[in-house]
Amino acid sequence: MKIAIFGASGKTGVLLVSQALEQGFEVNAYVRRENALTIQHPNLKIILGNLHDEAKIKEVVRGVQAYISTLGSNSLTKHSIEFTMGIKKIVQIAVEEKINQFIYMSSIGAGESRYYMAQPIRFLIAGIFLRIPLADHTQNENTIRSSPLNWTIIRPGGLSNGKRKDTLTHGSDKITLKGNPQISRASVASFILKQVNNETYSKKAVWLYEQ
Repeated sequence: MKIAIFGASGKTGVLLVSQALEQGFEVNAYVRRENALTIQHPNLKIILGNLHDEAKIKEVVRGVQAYISTLGSNSLTKHSIEFTMGIKKIVQIAVEEKINQFIYMSSIGAGESRYYMAQPIRFLIAGIFLRIPLADHTQNENTIRSSPLNWTIIRPGGLSNGKRKDTLTHGSDKITLKGNPQISRASVASFILKQVNNETYSKKAVWLYEQ
């Protein structure tokens, strides 16, 4: 099965590419900078481009059964127009190319999930520290939700560089979270791949953290 990964050179994206190849996927990886992704594999195709390059994006998604975004904003203080407009372009092309599935990595605190967080964590994280990137994720979630795509939005807790764990807590119902739940990037990557060609969370936003 062939998948496309946007944000493939990011901290979560690299792990996602590596795990996908280990599991036998063919991977089209989209990166912005040459040599940003150093993985070499016969089932890996690396495409260099930006989020405005329609021809390159079409090259990435052509022939894939699912595509995944682990893209994120690089600033805590400034909205990323490139990020939000890029997701709009990716969604538009996915609809045109009739891609079967879109999985988007967002974050707990985006959209209505900000109200799943207990105070004062909600105020400190969603209201102050991560206010800008969470607003960008919320805008992207709304873009994806309004599309006809078969989408799944993944909302992990605070990301760490820990080892992959198989025992995760996840769901799509309203929940009251305790404290500031965490999860390793490796665990998020593993969970994302389990959603490929899986209808369990079709057109749902999923909160996700380690026990």
